[in-house]
Amino acid sequence: MAFFDGGSAMNSNRTDHIRLTSHPEPGGKSRFPIRWGAPDPQARGPIVATVSQPQHRNVIGTHGGSYALYRALAVSAGVLDPIRRPDLTNTYPAATIGPFPQWSEPGRIVSLDPWGHLVATTFKAQISGGEDIRPTIAITRARLDLAEMRDAIRARRLKPDGKYIIEGGSLSVVKIAIDPVWYLPGIAERFGTTETRLRRALFEQTAGMFPELVTRPDMRVFLPPIGGTTVYLFGDVEKLADPRTKITCRVHDECNGSDVFGSDICTCRPYLIHGIEECARSAQAGGLGVIVYNRKEGRALGEVTKFLVYNARKRQEGGDQASTYFERTECVAGVQDARFQQLMPDPIHWLGLRRLDRFVSMSDMKYNALASQGIEIVERIPIPPELVPPDAQVEISAKRAAGYYSPAPPPDLTDPVGRPLEKY
Repeated sequence: MAFFDGGSAMNSNRTDHIRLTSHPEPGGKSRFPIRWGAPDPQARGPIVATVSQPQHRNVIGTHGGSYALYRALAVSAGVLDPIRRPDLTNTYPAATIGPFPQWSEPGRIVSLDPWGHLVATTFKAQISGGEDIRPTIAITRARLDLAEMRDAIRARRLKPDGKYIIEGGSLSVVKIAIDPVWYLPGIAERFGTTETRLRRALFEQTAGMFPELVTRPDMRVFLPPIGGTTVYLFGDVEKLADPRTKITCRVHDECNGSDVFGSDICTCRPYLIHGIEECARSAQAGGLGVIVYNRKEGRALGEVTKFLVYNARKRQEGGDQASTYFERTECVAGVQDARFQQLMPDPIHWLGLRRLDRFVSMSDMKYNALASQGIEIVERIPIPPELVPPDAQVEISAKRAAGYYSPAPPPDLTDPVGRPLEKY
């Protein structure tokens, strides 16, 4: 392991003072202006967020999302050269995605960089010339090995074909990692506010972490320190460009306790697995399966808040109840759900999709967000009742009563003061 303990490597390209980025560099305009939504990547311009060349930065924040602080720790510990640049040799995408018309259609994509996976080739000349420009999307191929897929094969719901479903039950997929890149005017429009109000709220609610939000109106792109999105594609990726392709899709918000560890208080892992099985079946039928996995733990309130709510639900008078399911979250967090699905359609737009033939979700919030962005949903697929764990019956009953899609009539529930159960 190489250590950089204050020697020449650590201090190269550094001065003995701290360079503040909260005001524009002398000389005015950025070397790389961003024209968000331009159909040509050169006209749009690269996303430059590195600390090695602060004078060239054209966005607020830095690369790595929620992992950016670990990079700072590595530099502080002397194990990472702060001005080291990644060697992007052979890192090019393992599958071709785009470009699609949605990449430049006004308002379609505001929370990711549609050219983020093509940096090494699209901006090759600038990188060769010494600029530090980094990808915000990576595309690779992999196999998923899930015990439930082997169960589905034994139950004859799935059958290995050697291409999409391998003998033994593993699934062949394309995996796409996406870091968030926010175009602030577009984000503000999605949330029905002004860019100025959005910037101020982001500045104040992060305790002033990013002063450029309020001092640099010339910087209109923000790389927030939050978790990103992973997309899993099942089937022939080339079929994305064919509007006749039948698409099965599940948009899933992270639930570590259920997704990874199998906690039975919610339906998250069972519904995710059901979505994966439906996606594999779609691939075998000549279509495409799409899983969009968003890091929004605990309804984007965090895992600590989530566990506190679990305690409050279990310990309340009368025990866990569907009628107080949403109220208990609001009592702890002040809001019932902070996921706000307004940004969720962006990966769907990035994939060039205008129609989802089978949407494996009961969420009215997700459905409404997609529909409001002009994405047609042909069929909605609820979770099969037999997949709902016993301890998750409270959750599913509360959600159905509050407007989640279900082919059966929703239960007639009221909150503690007799009002019909609502999420908001």
